[in-house]
Order: sequence, then structure tokens, then C-alpha cells
Amino acid sequence: MARSGTRLAVDRTVPGLIVKIGAYPPHHGGVGALRSLGRLGVPMYAVTEDRFTPAAASRYLCGRFVWPTTGREEPERLVAGLLRIGRRIGRPAVLLPTDDEAAVLIAEHAEALAGLFLFPRPAPGLPRRLASKQGLHALCAAHGVPSPAAVFPASYADVEAYAGRGRFPVVAKNREAFVRRSRPAVAGTTRVAGPEHLLDLARDWGSRPAVVLQEYLPREQAEDWIVHACFAADGAPLALFTGVKVRSWPPYAGMTACAWVVDNPELARQATGFARRIGFTGIADLDWRFDRRDGRYKLLDFNPRMGAQFRLFETTAGVDVVRALHLHLTGRAVPEGAQRAGRRFVVENVDLPARLAYGRGGGRGPRVPARPSGTETAWFAADDPLPFLTMLARSAVPGARHLWQLRRAARRAAATAPLRREAPPGQALRGRGAPPRQAPRKHGPPPGREAPPRQGEEPQ
Repeated sequence: MARSGTRLAVDRTVPGLIVKIGAYPPHHGGVGALRSLGRLGVPMYAVTEDRFTPAAASRYLCGRFVWPTTGREEPERLVAGLLRIGRRIGRPAVLLPTDDEAAVLIAEHAEALAGLFLFPRPAPGLPRRLASKQGLHALCAAHGVPSPAAVFPASYADVEAYAGRGRFPVVAKNREAFVRRSRPAVAGTTRVAGPEHLLDLARDWGSRPAVVLQEYLPREQAEDWIVHACFAADGAPLALFTGVKVRSWPPYAGMTACAWVVDNPELARQATGFARRIGFTGIADLDWRFDRRDGRYKLLDFNPRMGAQFRLFETTAGVDVVRALHLHLTGRAVPEGAQRAGRRFVVENVDLPARLAYGRGGGRGPRVPARPSGTETAWFAADDPLPFLTMLARSAVPGARHLWQLRRAARRAAATAPLRREAPPGQALRGRGAPPRQAPRKHGPPPGREAPPRQGEEPQ
């Protein structure tokens, strides 16, 4: 747990507000932002799904606004809700979105929100294009940034055509922000093993699939790199960091479970140049995959907001991307400093199963130091323990269910292994690694008495 940065001259009269759209209560990015600014004395507020989320339990939270949203609401309703919250805070607050939908909403309704909040002002339509897989793919092509090959089927017939001629495995992702909330095609990034697996998934996508089929870069020939940055209005990086993703959950395709800070000047220049050319300003979380086959870094995702693992990165001056944004928006200078190399970030509730999965998977991973210079944990903090305990209570049942599903899938794969070995050339991967369909997560409050209301709480 890091507690550096206390010498930063932040404006403690300007609070921060964590904004989220959709139901994902155990989110460590929001908790990290509360701690990052809260430890500097900045008053922190948060939008929460209920009173029992990990963020709602943080000691650094001055007030929570219980406001369950789905992402299917009309934008005007969401803007009106944010304005109500802003009036209840009573002074301008720095907005800190934790998902693409919130970032898009803020950018596209900046004029309405500007009176009560502080936030970066990119071109109104840019965050939606960046959050869209199709929009990002077009931007990469226009600016010469390598990205995986991708197709965007407009109908089930297009999916059938790809199944007949495409290369497998392939990666399926939801195409657009907001649409992934209202009509999700897949639960998340999904590795599609072969044509039968693709057609089976596509039967639930409707007549106009909101999905992208993206080239699969084999993990044996790839490294996953991350760039977190905060850019000024002229594209200059106020803070920029590079690191490698060592493990993810679900394996090889999901959220970061463990990552390390590793200096990569080439990737830093590539990310800075792209952000400058497209005119992006604010916090960004970029996912890159280094393809050893052609020696190029390929941009997978450009999230126009803070990433969940942003607390991995900090400069020698104690600056992370959230602190940099608050300093900049309040007219304070962002002190210069090199990134603290060798730091490690671990998401406790998912890294253990990820370790087990990666131990069986083999393959050559990215090079990281033999030992970390320090470890930042996503959930546990000695000065703020309740979010960790709340996370355990809310994650136990979904985590056990997910492990059981993976074990069942592994047994099925083992039972069909002889059939795969006998498959004709070009179809050896068919049906391999197809993930089981998962039911939506169900969360409920932990047992015990209902917590008393806190300042700034909004009735459900």
C-alpha cells in the first residue's frame, strides 16, 4: 500500500466525484481514486449502486449517492441525475468516470455539466469514437497506428460468411459503449475457437450484431502492454506511464490481475503521438499487444477514462493520473518525475485463480524484474480496510461459481481431447477453449445490519 504524494500541493477545497454507469459494485478503480485523492485531503464523493459496495465503505468517502443505473436510461435522465448530485455537493467537483459510458456522457453533455463540475473538454464525439471498437479501428487506420485486423458484421449472414472463410481463433468484443449495456453480444472479451463456436454465439446476437470480430494474436507470440496517461488540452502528457500485464482474469482476455511497471520509451512516444493527433485530453487507459511476429505494438483498446489498475503507476513526485488531473483542472502545476519502475499491482480476488490458470498454460510471458520494488494491492490497505472486507463478502459466491464453470469446461475439454487430435488440418482448434455461457452476476448486501446513511446520500 502506497501513501506517497503527501507533499503535493493539491487544492483541498475542490472535491472529487467518482461517476459510474451500470452495475459493477466490486470495482477497485473507484476505490483507488478515493484513496489517491483522499490521502491528500481532497473531499471525495462517489456514485454507488447501493450502500454496501466497497467504495461506499471507504474511510476516504465524504458522501455517497446511491443511484443504481443500467446504461439503458435516456441520456437526459442521467445528466439530470448528475446535476442533482452536483447541487447537493454544493461546490464544483472534479468528475472521475470509471467506465466508458460515463466518459461519453460527460463529453457529449459538457455544456450542461460545466456549471457544477470540472472535467477535461475533448471534442464532444471523440470519447464515443474511442470507446467504439469500430470507431477506434478507423482512427488507427487514419493515423497509421497498428491495430489487429477486424471485421464488423452487420447481419447474421455476415457472421455465417466469416465462419466459412475466416481464420480462427478470433476474439469477439462488444462494439459500442452503451449498446454493451442494453444489448450485449458477449459478456466480455471472448476467445472464439472455431466456426461452430462462433455460430452458436451469434444465434443470440439478433439481426444486427453489435459485435466486432478481431484478429487473435496468439499469446505465445505476444506481450500485453498498458499505457496510462493524463493529457493536457494541447496533447502534452501531464503524466504518462508504461507497464506490462502479466496475468488477467478470465485468462488471457479479461481484466488485469497482475501487472508491473516497465519503462518503454518507444511505446510512450507512440501513445503520445496518437493522442496528440486525435486531439485527446484527459485521462486515458490504453491496451496494446506487442506482436513478436512482426515486432509491432498493436492498439487493442483506448479507454477515455481512468483504468481500474491506475494505482500501479506513480512518479517519483507522487503523481498518478488521477492526481495529475485534479492538479491540472484546479490550476496547479503537475510536478515532473520519472515513473517508479519495478512496482507491481495485484488484484487479490482474481490473481489467485489467474496464477493457477497461467501455471498450466505455459507460453513465454513478458520480461519483468525478478523482484518488485513495491507492491500495490487493489483492495487491501492498512489505512482503509473495509473495502477489502466488503469485496470479499460480495465476491465469494460469484467467484466460486466462476471457478466451478472453468473446472467443468476443463473436464469437457479433456473428454474431447482425442477427437481434437484426430481433426483434419486447419480445424485442430475447433471447439477448443470455448468458454461456458455465464449468467449475470447477482450481488446482494452482506449479512448484518443496514449501515446508517452518510452525508450526501441519495435515497433509492
